[in-house]
Amino acid sequence: MYIGFGYDVHRFKRGMDLILGGVKIKNVKGLVGHSDADVLLHALMDALLGAAGLNDIGHFFPDTNPKYKNISSIFLLEFIYKELEKKKFFIDNVDITVIAETPKIYPFVDEMKKNISKAVKLKKERIGIKATTNEKIGFLGRGEGIAAMAVASISKKLK
Repeated sequence: MYIGFGYDVHRFKRGMDLILGGVKIKNVKGLVGHSDADVLLHALMDALLGAAGLNDIGHFFPDTNPKYKNISSIFLLEFIYKELEKKKFFIDNVDITVIAETPKIYPFVDEMKKNISKAVKLKKERIGIKATTNEKIGFLGRGEGIAAMAVASISKKLK
């Protein structure tokens, strides 16, 4: 078994879409990023890559490459999953924590799990997604952005 940890953070900006776990959450400020700024999936991808001993998502999808501008992070997650498969890894489970004062993500968690499950061929029961606030402390507590942390467990396929 191999374990990896991922972290990502993006700041809010009015007029941008908020995408978390591949779900568009309406009527709220969005996040700024080169891709769709899906902080939840970015943390997950880095956790998976770290567990496999591979480079981070910036290596695979540099923000200097225009072909990744506004790209769906679900598409990027599918690419990462294929990289793991090439190395003969499978995913045991993932656990993700979103840190934000707003929005409340609970109503969207099931759809997020469905999106991740489909992208990485992992049962929904093996995907944990939860949220917490930063208790009004720091830039997250002031509602200036969203952060996410993820841990992933992967194993090598037996021949």
